[in-house]
Amino acid sequence: MPTTVPAYGAEAAERLASMADVTATDGALRRFLHGLPGVDAVGLQARAAALGTRSIKTTAKAYAIDLAISMIDLTTLEGADTPGKVRALCAKGVSPDPTDRSVPKVAAICVYSDMVATAKQALAEAGGSEVHVASVATAFPSGRAALAVKLADTREAVAAGADEIDMVIDRGAFLSGRYLQVFEEIKQVKEACRREDGSGTAAHLKVIFETGELQTYDNVRRASWLAMLAGADFIKTSTGKVAVNATPPVTLLMLEAVRDFRDTTGVQVGVKPAGGIRTSKDAIKYLVLVNETLGADWLTADWFRFGASSLLNDLLMQRQKLSTGRYSGPDYVTVD
Repeated sequence: MPTTVPAYGAEAAERLASMADVTATDGALRRFLHGLPGVDAVGLQARAAALGTRSIKTTAKAYAIDLAISMIDLTTLEGADTPGKVRALCAKGVSPDPTDRSVPKVAAICVYSDMVATAKQALAEAGGSEVHVASVATAFPSGRAALAVKLADTREAVAAGADEIDMVIDRGAFLSGRYLQVFEEIKQVKEACRREDGSGTAAHLKVIFETGELQTYDNVRRASWLAMLAGADFIKTSTGKVAVNATPPVTLLMLEAVRDFRDTTGVQVGVKPAGGIRTSKDAIKYLVLVNETLGADWLTADWFRFGASSLLNDLLMQRQKLSTGRYSGPDYVTVD
């Protein structure tokens, strides 16, 4: 990242073009989304629970911890954020454990758009230019703003150097059945991710559903397909700002959706659970879901991320426990 536009191969572009009639009208899109197979809620929850009980050997656990660290979007999204806090977070993302250089860097630093330039500079100064900067946009976390405001928010972040944009859908429009409105909004935000410097590149677009507000598993499946048809590079569960954020069943459902979408179109889309994932045990459960549902193709930071602020601390402590056989004191990791 940033990616060259267009990002799809000829075969995938042809398959997508063949589905253009699905999004031609609001009625056609509604028929398609409501024609998707209904979700067996009991079966979904049972499978997610069963996969969460898998026993992980020590060597596999060590590998999983490093993999999880490399997939983190290390996040600060508070009204009290300061340039100093963002710089400190960038330093931690580049060197999560300053005493152990074998610890991988995180995937990205996620901030508000006005902090993108600060994060880019801090990462470059820390020797972490390969760590991406993700910016939330489109009136995060509510999504309640005029489209012109959302597009301006996106363009500002991209112009400041954001490698990734995390947008939120209009849940009110979606829940009211105005699917084509949501589809067109995602498409326009995707277009706003293009850089205006003539490079032919664009920031990757992550589309946040706020699954805790979508009410049903069927709605999560519909939102997943809608966003992917509109051009999402990633689909993301949550903002982390509501009571119910990422859960294993919802994430499993989204993993199944991206699998089915690739089977249908040839286009691979990433998945990002966010909010409430705080422990190494939790992170490993999600990695098992990915491996068992999608396989190795998605087990990289290019296709799977964790949106988290405190998860990294627990991963570092568990990593140190595996290395030395003991836990460090509370001052082993920085408090974010």
